[in-house]
Amino acid sequence: MKKIGVLSDTHGRVPVQVFSFMKDCDEIWHAGDLGAGVYEALSDFKPLRAVYGNIDNYSLRYQAPATQVFECEGLKVMMTHIGGYPGHYPAAVKQRLLEEKPDIFVAGHSHILKVMYDPEMNLLHINPGAAGSQGFHKVSTMVRFTIDGTPKGLEVMEFAKF
Repeated sequence: MKKIGVLSDTHGRVPVQVFSFMKDCDEIWHAGDLGAGVYEALSDFKPLRAVYGNIDNYSLRYQAPATQVFECEGLKVMMTHIGGYPGHYPAAVKQRLLEEKPDIFVAGHSHILKVMYDPEMNLLHINPGAAGSQGFHKVSTMVRFTIDGTPKGLEVMEFAKF
């Protein structure tokens, strides 16, 4: 069993809420648009899996790939920054989902919190919204959940943009 924290779109600032909300997490997954210094701050705090986003510079792109596919507690996970959502995946993402057949798909970019089951792809789609202060979102968000055979106990933290 693992507890996972998921966030996206920090745009160069790590909100202090990360450290309390994710203190009991075993891993943090960041779905892109980290910005300068975020990769280091999060990986110093917890084991980190991250993908780069459209605002991330080339030095960060050496640390974080465009897409990650990995196993976590027996479940296959695919994570990318610009991934769309069920019924509205970009063509290349949809093709990769069909090839990889993940149990969980994590994407960011939209700044809109969205967690939903995709029956067509047979996966749980998670977009944690945006944890940073850049963008049109009114409230910053991030999520955490447990993987114990299946994803369970998903919790959302909402907090004021800083």
